[in-house]
Amino acid sequence: MESTATACAAVKGRPREFCTEQALAAALGVFWTKGYEGASMADLTSAMGITKPSLYAAFGNKEALFHKALDLYEAEKLAYTREALNQPTARAVAEHFMRGAIEAQCNSGGPKGCMGVIHATACGDEQQSIKDDVIARRASSQKALVERFEQAQQAGEFPAHITPQALCQYLYAILQGMAVQAGSGATRTELEQVVDTSLAMWPTR
Repeated sequence: MESTATACAAVKGRPREFCTEQALAAALGVFWTKGYEGASMADLTSAMGITKPSLYAAFGNKEALFHKALDLYEAEKLAYTREALNQPTARAVAEHFMRGAIEAQCNSGGPKGCMGVIHATACGDEQQSIKDDVIARRASSQKALVERFEQAQQAGEFPAHITPQALCQYLYAILQGMAVQAGSGATRTELEQVVDTSLAMWPTR
């Protein structure tokens, strides 16, 4: 994937005096660290290196900026979830999800924890549209995972009493728990122990 710096350098004659890709990456960092409600316009413009009118002109309002930041988060930070679906077995899919989550959540260059979990659990009623967007994106990801587990079941990887839907919910419960622990300061070693234990108990071959 092309870096934001390279992408910006490749654009000639940009009418704005700042790089929108780099500004959006900076906004993502603020939202990820402080949450939607906790991120003030002053926080965002300071991190992005732009004025408030420039932010509105380039990205719309704060809510629109958040949705664009979430798009970037999914594209760059959650690529491992799409790669996981191509693994040869349900167990390998689960392991790729969990190992990938550790890399994303423990990256020294970014905030800890999962942005989706943070915003799905922390938003108040006044920001319901933000919460709804996060939940809808998660539902789409879960649907793809259920379909992958259905393929595994048809291949005879696990018995009929273990449904693909239940297996998906089980994995997401582990992933969300890891995200909360990462956000609370759990170390990489501690999270890897969670993965190892989960794989030892995983109900498929």
